[in-house]
Amino acid sequence: MAVTFDEFNFNRQILNAIADAGYTEATPIQQKAIPPILNGQDVMGIAQTGTGKTAAYVLPIIMKLKYAQGDNPRALIISPTRELAMQIEENVKIFAANTDLRVVVLYGGLGPKTQIEQINQGVDIIVATPGRFMDIYLAGHIVTKTLQVLVLDEADKMMDMGFMPQINRILEVVPVKRQNLLFSATMSDKIHELSNNFLEYPTVIEVTPQATPAQTVNQHLYHVPNNKTKINLLKKLLDQEGDITKLIVFCKTRVAAEDVFKFLQRKFGENEVRVLHANKGQNTRINSINSFKNDEVKILVATDVASRGIDVSDVSHVINFDVPVVIEDYVHRIGRTGRALQSGEAITFCGPAEEYYLKKIEKLIKQSIPVSAIPDDVFIEETGYDERQEQNKEIDMQKRKEDPEFKGAFHEKKTLNQRKKFDAAKEKARYGKAGKPGSKSKSPRKKR
Repeated sequence: MAVTFDEFNFNRQILNAIADAGYTEATPIQQKAIPPILNGQDVMGIAQTGTGKTAAYVLPIIMKLKYAQGDNPRALIISPTRELAMQIEENVKIFAANTDLRVVVLYGGLGPKTQIEQINQGVDIIVATPGRFMDIYLAGHIVTKTLQVLVLDEADKMMDMGFMPQINRILEVVPVKRQNLLFSATMSDKIHELSNNFLEYPTVIEVTPQATPAQTVNQHLYHVPNNKTKINLLKKLLDQEGDITKLIVFCKTRVAAEDVFKFLQRKFGENEVRVLHANKGQNTRINSINSFKNDEVKILVATDVASRGIDVSDVSHVINFDVPVVIEDYVHRIGRTGRALQSGEAITFCGPAEEYYLKKIEKLIKQSIPVSAIPDDVFIEETGYDERQEQNKEIDMQKRKEDPEFKGAFHEKKTLNQRKKFDAAKEKARYGKAGKPGSKSKSPRKKR
């Protein structure tokens, strides 16, 4: 049964802002999380991206704070990446549009001067990445004693990125008496440990089983022998998929992302595609996201730095050019489509050395991804020597991960060559230039 936002205890300013943003029905995470958060309880939410969890905590925070007050922050939202921090700030601005609440976003990648100036002008809600928050706090520009609410969003990603020391320091400098909200896509042992340190008798909300893809995403898998064939298949899919209105292509490395970007640029022209990865400057990344959001470009090529934090509701397709090595990122990647109750398509290309991670992903999501045959008119390239060697090395490494005793075909071949070289060197050292044992060495004749 549909639940509307009118059924929550929101004031007219917030309800009008929700209506202006085009939202009518609350998502399951919003239905379950908003009442206890409004009630002041600590909440732990297990929810993947694209389920509406940002609004689930932002709306009650705005309701709690109501209007601008004093100069110091009363709510702090910590997120793992600058892209997600910017997305959260945008949500706060949309839902607080009819109030005078002030929000400041803090992230690295550019100088802190402007951010410090914004804080000094007075702030109610700070959205920040952990490192930049601590930098500005330690420089003496943030007063934390007025904080009433602390949110850790995408807590599992913060664990993966090694932010635990910064989070522990943040917990040391905020008031003991506060409301705590923790959101994570997965429920790992580390998250359990963090929740025990952080939350007081929390209300635990789980809207989907752990790391389960959204029901609105149709998943497809192609087994592809090499990167050149992946490019050929990508071209074919883009030629035949007339219903691709907005596409994100995910790659596991910056080099792969650049290669795919250049290919798509040649095919569609410079004005149709953007690329997003860690080597790009801050302004370039922001411009790429905005161009994609505002329908100025149809295709965004990205590494996993962008798999969380791009809140675009009408992405029709996601193509995983590479299978992610961090298997949880699969859920976050395909969660870019099928958002806000719309349907979406997620297509994955899997090479021979990626099947190891694919099996782990299928185990994580508790389902097999349906396999499609490569269309007959896609040219299947020969795998080059260097790429084949890389694949064999990777497969050997994976087998050694599972079985430390495993030596591997690649390892044995290498060892055999090393043994031959070693034997030759030993023989040379033993007999010098005289040759093999049994041969007569002639001593040079003296000149008379």
